[in-house]
Amino acid sequence: MGLGGISMTQLLIILVIVVLVFGTKKLKNIGSDLGGALKGFKNAMNDDEDKSSSSTQSQIQDDGDTFDVKAEKVDESADEKQA
Repeated sequence: MGLGGISMTQLLIILVIVVLVFGTKKLKNIGSDLGGALKGFKNAMNDDEDKSSSSTQSQIQDDGDTFDVKAEKVDESADEKQA
């Protein structure tokens, strides 16, 4: 028994039909395009991880001071009255 209840002979029949419909050249192009897209995606993911880890490390090494920051909502009308 094959994948998901499909036997090996049924898979071969489906493969033959796909080759007849699309042709070998088109299937080759689709395969190479898909492979190139996956390769580009992997490279982009590795580049992003390298950039984020290097930038985080440089921030940790460069920053010797610790700052406490508190976010407050500023009332714009109060600023205009003071000016």
